[in-house]
Amino acid sequence: MKKYLLYSLALLLPTLLHAAIRLPALVGSNMVLQQNDSVAIWGWANPMEKVTVYTGWDNKTAVATTNGDAKWMLKVHTPAAGGPYEIKLKGSNEIVLKNILIGEVWLCSGQSNMEFSYYNGIRQIAEELPVCSNNNIRFFNIPKTTATYPQANCPGAWEVCDSNSLKSFSAVGYFFGLKLQQSLGVPVGLINASWGGTPAEVWAPEHLVTDQPELSAAAARLAPAAWWPHKPGYAYNAMIAPLLNFNIKGVIWYQGEANVKTAATYTPLFTGMIAAWRAAWNKQLPFYYVQIAPFSYEKENESALLREAQAHSSVLAGTGMVVISDVTDNVKDIHPQDKRTVGNRLAAWALGENYGKTGFTWKSPAFKEISINGNKAVLHFSNVPTSLRINGKVPAALYIAGADNIFYEASAKVEKDALIVWSKKVAKPASVRYSFSNTAIGNIFSAEGLPVGPFRTDHLPVEP
Repeated sequence: MKKYLLYSLALLLPTLLHAAIRLPALVGSNMVLQQNDSVAIWGWANPMEKVTVYTGWDNKTAVATTNGDAKWMLKVHTPAAGGPYEIKLKGSNEIVLKNILIGEVWLCSGQSNMEFSYYNGIRQIAEELPVCSNNNIRFFNIPKTTATYPQANCPGAWEVCDSNSLKSFSAVGYFFGLKLQQSLGVPVGLINASWGGTPAEVWAPEHLVTDQPELSAAAARLAPAAWWPHKPGYAYNAMIAPLLNFNIKGVIWYQGEANVKTAATYTPLFTGMIAAWRAAWNKQLPFYYVQIAPFSYEKENESALLREAQAHSSVLAGTGMVVISDVTDNVKDIHPQDKRTVGNRLAAWALGENYGKTGFTWKSPAFKEISINGNKAVLHFSNVPTSLRINGKVPAALYIAGADNIFYEASAKVEKDALIVWSKKVAKPASVRYSFSNTAIGNIFSAEGLPVGPFRTDHLPVEP
């Protein structure tokens, strides 16, 4: 019996010696934790091992006991923005996390227009490199990874913003974070989980797609590619699921180009994905997204229908859509160069909606209702603080039709928040369309300078 016990102990000893506390990549030095909140610290260790966590901002300790799955987690309360601080973790080993800041944490996600960085030729980032060093902005880049099932960890490390770390980070994400940091005067942590070419299906939990026949059928039409995944849930499992314990303030999203051929199902897919992410974080996350830019897609109206689906998605509470048709510099390039304006407009939504900042406008005018007055259509818009304006002598990409549904170029004039539209070729108007095509770039704005979002007043079937 004694020999047997010694033999068993010999087998167990390597496990005991190597049962060190381990942390996920997200919980590390240089990280930013969400201020004035309860945040999780978690990891792995030997079952029943006690893990003591000391937080430098309040000199308090908290203790967790590892469960039978070798997992442990505890929550600590964070103060108002500040730092740097240390976190010390002690079990059978000791880990010291350094240079930690408390501030605002946002997730940046989507496809290539969110992913694009200095290495993709974004000139604005090249111009930013000499002046970008900022200890109060931190980056966490998640490499392109897929998984069949939700993962508990992902590769990556927190980095301080400087001319080296910025080169590989999302340009839109950086300009968003820079605007927040400058406006709020607090540290900002940015997590980038983006992958060029990816359809929204791969960022949604698999069951969201497979449990709905309409979404499942649309996903089946997605063409496999050598450069990105197309199966539902694959990016979510590897690049979003590992983040769910980490407390974030909200999400910015730039995606949709990969879904132009499945625009008919994009609204339920996208709003379902947002709801699923919120449920997974157990938090009503603010979710601000970018409407895709004009581009010469294969079929004339397919991106117009996708933009319409994106606009319809904004009815979901706590969401907001940025219109960027006016910053498109080349409809032959699916990646507009101006990422600063995009980031700033996303930041304006957050600053206005979540941080109580005032003195600026962040919502683009959106079509609200139409009425007919003789030979003219009268269109009213929401989100017009003072009035509309037409940049130029005549409206661009504006069309009007009668009952025959034949559309003609239209004339228009502004009356405060209304647009009066007519054409000599249409005696009795029935419907109006504005910027409703792949490449149309309109010229109607709010007086505050935000572009009117593309729209149509009809519900006619449209061939993509």
